[in-house]
Amino acid sequence: MSHAAVTDKRPSTLQGASLPKWSPWAIAAGSIALGLGISAAAGLGSNIQWALIAGVLFVLGTYVIAARVEGRRQAKDRIATSLVWVAFLLAVVPLASLVWATVQRGVKVLDVYFLTHSMGVVADSEPGGGIYHAIIGSLEQVGLATVIGAPIGVLTAIYLVEYGRGNLARAVTFFVDVMTGIPSIVAGLFILSIMLIFDMQPFGFAGSLALAILMMPVVVRSTEEMLKLVPNELREASLALGVPKWRTILKVVVPTSIGGIITGVMLAVARIAGETAPVLLLVFGNPFINNNPFEGAQASLPLYIYQQYAQSAGSQPAYDRAWAASLTLIAFVMILNLVARGIARWKAPKTGR
Repeated sequence: MSHAAVTDKRPSTLQGASLPKWSPWAIAAGSIALGLGISAAAGLGSNIQWALIAGVLFVLGTYVIAARVEGRRQAKDRIATSLVWVAFLLAVVPLASLVWATVQRGVKVLDVYFLTHSMGVVADSEPGGGIYHAIIGSLEQVGLATVIGAPIGVLTAIYLVEYGRGNLARAVTFFVDVMTGIPSIVAGLFILSIMLIFDMQPFGFAGSLALAILMMPVVVRSTEEMLKLVPNELREASLALGVPKWRTILKVVVPTSIGGIITGVMLAVARIAGETAPVLLLVFGNPFINNNPFEGAQASLPLYIYQQYAQSAGSQPAYDRAWAASLTLIAFVMILNLVARGIARWKAPKTGR
């Protein structure tokens, strides 16, 4: 046998030992078992405590085992991956627990009757009633807020990206940053002060104005980022053909980023759909159906949940209705997010030859 053939059969020394693909799962199972054992031995009764212990053991175990088998350099990479997984679980587990608890308690009274009837003459302590009036109020208030806030937010973002220069642009950017972190109660108090000046009674459109104030900075920020992703070459090519700038924005820039813009608007709608404080101040709530948002008090889902839970002391029907309305609101927000993702994928630029 030749020397070359013997050399080809030798194992490569460029690739060191590595852990098998199933090792993270084995380390995780061992960490969970040790976490449960330590928790039982120490008399810890909380699931959060043993889960945190298991997470720490998983990270340390991954580093120790990887360092002995693969070396310290690869172990650092694996410990970073482990920290990402632990952080992911710390974020997902409470969310999953919240959704599970809402589903478990909300399905007790959630049916067609509950969705198609209002409270009417049903007292909060009595069984029956529904959220039809609250659904109508939420749809009208959030819809009007979107009609007001979305165009203003998109146009403001277009100004900042395409035209914004000088002190005015810096001032607009500053106020958008301030409005992004403004508490919802402040927006409600601002509209309430205007209502008091003109001696106006609570009505649905007042809540829409406060929700629009909360919505606009979210739309501005998301739209601004989407417009910045449009390549400048597209703008320059359109301008080189003699197309006016406004037409370039309308026909080139906006259509290219329309998927991201719509996604940002939908996420902003989902953000304001659960606001309670401004609605409590301005809309006031109404157990009866009010289809006119411009006259009289009106209900909404977040306000209905708050009022039913506030009346739930010693009243199981009100408690069940609050959880069922919460499940309906979560489903509404989830549907909006799914629609936003679908639109973003549908309107995404096509790739390929």
